[in-house]
Amino acid sequence: MNNTLIKGLKLLEVLAYQVRPMGVTELAAATGMPKSGAHRLLQALLDESYVVRRSEGSYAASMKLWEIASAALPGFDLCRRARPVMEALASQTGETVHLAVLDGDQVVYVHKVMGRDKADSSAPVGTRAPAHCVATGKAMLAFKTKEQLLQVASALRPITSRTITDSDTFLGQMHAIRRDGYAVTKGEWREGFSGVAAPVFGQAGEVSTAIGVSGSCAALSAERIERLACQVKAAARQLSVHSQASGPQSILLNVMRDWQPIA
Repeated sequence: MNNTLIKGLKLLEVLAYQVRPMGVTELAAATGMPKSGAHRLLQALLDESYVVRRSEGSYAASMKLWEIASAALPGFDLCRRARPVMEALASQTGETVHLAVLDGDQVVYVHKVMGRDKADSSAPVGTRAPAHCVATGKAMLAFKTKEQLLQVASALRPITSRTITDSDTFLGQMHAIRRDGYAVTKGEWREGFSGVAAPVFGQAGEVSTAIGVSGSCAALSAERIERLACQVKAAARQLSVHSQASGPQSILLNVMRDWQPIA
């Protein structure tokens, strides 16, 4: 039963990330299932309205997934607390503000607020991105252990022509982020767009969330990035649970005291 459930969830996951319907044969290949098994599971998901049939033998995720996700999202305390902070930051900067969490070597965007410029440069909520080439991802990766950072640095892959793939350069950036408290990317995930992000510290001083702003490279000039960094760090401080105790800056100093540059 557990195996069947996992296979059914895997089918839903594949369908959820597709922008087009998929046939049984294609779904079976994508999930590594026999075609007959994939077909039986699809029928069960169809009966429960988790998938819809678009054409003969073609399936897509239904709106029921969105309804469930939308119902669950307000239950996440961080998203509730983040909303007014993000709205204020979007109002101050005019740029799109996003909140992301770290999942392995990827970030997942869990909430965003549009800026005055409706030319949205950020990914939709629920989108994943390689952590090593987005500002929110770098802001979180920088506070991982030396061993974890070395592992990430050994597997850097290019997404655009500006993605940092040299391990020494990447590790140098991680050191700077820990020192300065914010991360910057310039066209490393999407050509022509930049981002500035800061880490959000948890109860035990851990970092698994980041808040950031994104906009065109033209709008986020070097001079403006310095101002945005101060605003983003202030927003991150508001979200950090230690803001009323020792404070994220104290945590950052403690981390820096114990941390030595990676050889």
